[in-house]
Amino acid sequence: RPRSALDGALLLETYPMAVGASALSDHLERTYATGEPVRVQRLAMTTLVDEIPLRVVADVSISRVGGALLMIWRIEDETARLASLLQHAQRLGRIGGFEENLETGEITWSSQVFALYGRPEAEAPSSLRDLAAHAHPDDALAIDRFLRTVLDHLRPATIAFRLQRADGVARHIRIVADPVLDSDARLLAVRGAYQDISSQHWTEVALAATRDQLAHTEQEAAERNRLALQLQHAIMPPALDPIQTPGLQIAVRYRPAESESQVGGDWYDAVVLPSGLVLLCVGDVAGHGIDAATGMVVLRNALRGLAMTGAGPGQLLSWLNSVAFHLTDHLTATAVCALYDPATGLLRWARAGHLPPAVVSSRETRTLPLIKGMLLGALPANDYVETEVQLEAGDTLLLYTDGLVERRDTALQESLANLLANAEAPAASLTELVDRLLESSKSDTDDDTCLIGIEIAPRAEG
Repeated sequence: RPRSALDGALLLETYPMAVGASALSDHLERTYATGEPVRVQRLAMTTLVDEIPLRVVADVSISRVGGALLMIWRIEDETARLASLLQHAQRLGRIGGFEENLETGEITWSSQVFALYGRPEAEAPSSLRDLAAHAHPDDALAIDRFLRTVLDHLRPATIAFRLQRADGVARHIRIVADPVLDSDARLLAVRGAYQDISSQHWTEVALAATRDQLAHTEQEAAERNRLALQLQHAIMPPALDPIQTPGLQIAVRYRPAESESQVGGDWYDAVVLPSGLVLLCVGDVAGHGIDAATGMVVLRNALRGLAMTGAGPGQLLSWLNSVAFHLTDHLTATAVCALYDPATGLLRWARAGHLPPAVVSSRETRTLPLIKGMLLGALPANDYVETEVQLEAGDTLLLYTDGLVERRDTALQESLANLLANAEAPAASLTELVDRLLESSKSDTDDDTCLIGIEIAPRAEG
């Protein structure tokens, strides 16, 4: 409309549908009341053009000037908007289009293709047939196959190559080309797109190297875990049948962690010493894998050798602590060490940060006192309290690692109470008891579990 038709006119008279059919009136009232300017993008409005309602989208700017409102709007052209969006997408994707008319020789490049080549847009575009002249020599054979596919076999094709620009910059480029044929299948033109994939190329190279490294690391980890498992099985063979020792019947159960990568450091030992005493021990080396398994071997063998001195459990753990601190690579572990005398039924024991043993008898089922004792390897030297308990014929001593009782959502005391309740129920044999205890305590901490049941046999008279 001419300016003369708008000067002095009211908005509602000039654009009767523009206000009522949109949020424009709200913006006008708010700006007039507060004086704060507002800018609204892509505001949908309906206006009358020659008495015909027309739906338009506009960018609107509203400001207060004195006692009046200044409103500026720009009607958006959809074709121009879509072209702008396409150009923006091509720029973000580093994509440029091209067309080469093979009849007239006319070549059209978008601005993005000129940018990829590092050329001003005033310069003449290059023919697709001259592609090899701008590429790395090692890519010439692949470019030749690409051109024959498009120009001779008349099929779409794609290629990735290294573009050597005149300014010395090298770029990794992908071209997608599509032949344009007439009704007689005669080649008229080639259309397609260039894409700069330089960053993607190096990302793919880095990803490939990372995948190779991960595969190698996984293979190494699997091999280490296999060795750790073999070492663990060599030291702690599965003992499904009771182990017969003088005055004792011993049953052992071991449950590995669910994950093969979590081979743990749980260990046990039961051996008759030259003195006639029976060495009983259970321990748990911190960590997983081959380091934990080798640490288990070190402590188990060291304890066997130290026990030959005739020292008591407290002294044995003190020496074992020195071994862990001074003779290993920062190894820490928990353990219970006990010496049982079959002649008297007396059990002397000490603990190093480990859960105390439990005793199942006809009188009661209980855990032994939580006597003082720091875990092995924490300090260069440490003393361990030693105590004793009298065991009677028919009593069962339970030594175990934390995998039997530790649960994520259950307090330790509650788990120990559950263990004692399950142990108190009658069992036909020692093997039935240990099997039931292991079955009723499903671990959710992905830790291995070791359980030893020691049943006291009647002592020989005289």
